[in-house]
Amino acid sequence: MINQRGTAVWNGDIKGSGEISTQSGTVKAPYSVGARFEGQKGTNPEELIGAAHAGCYTMFLNSILSKDGKQVKQLHTESKVTLDTSGDVPKVVKISLTTEGEVEGISQEEFQQYAEKAKENCPISVLLKAVPEMELASAKLK
Repeated sequence: MINQRGTAVWNGDIKGSGEISTQSGTVKAPYSVGARFEGQKGTNPEELIGAAHAGCYTMFLNSILSKDGKQVKQLHTESKVTLDTSGDVPKVVKISLTTEGEVEGISQEEFQQYAEKAKENCPISVLLKAVPEMELASAKLK
């Protein structure tokens, strides 16, 4: 079993601010209501979820391609997390993945199948199954 930690510190009331960090110390970033809802400088939970999802998905896609002997040159993935703020409480309502790969000896159709398999099975995708909609919006070869 592997355990990883993230921490958050908040100072003041809801108009205050805080810092989010990771166990490794690689991420140490300010966050606030302004950064989350108003486009101000800093990070927010949805952006960090998107980054974690893109990272996990890309590693998983690479793993399943490599296990089948495919030569991966590069994979690039974006995970767009949509937060609906129209109701009484904000809710993550959609996650949209787009991925592009440079993979030798594979057809577009095969790449699409691998990309779908990664969407369904990477650990963070599995964790995020509570999100009402998760789509693979695009999977294309360079």
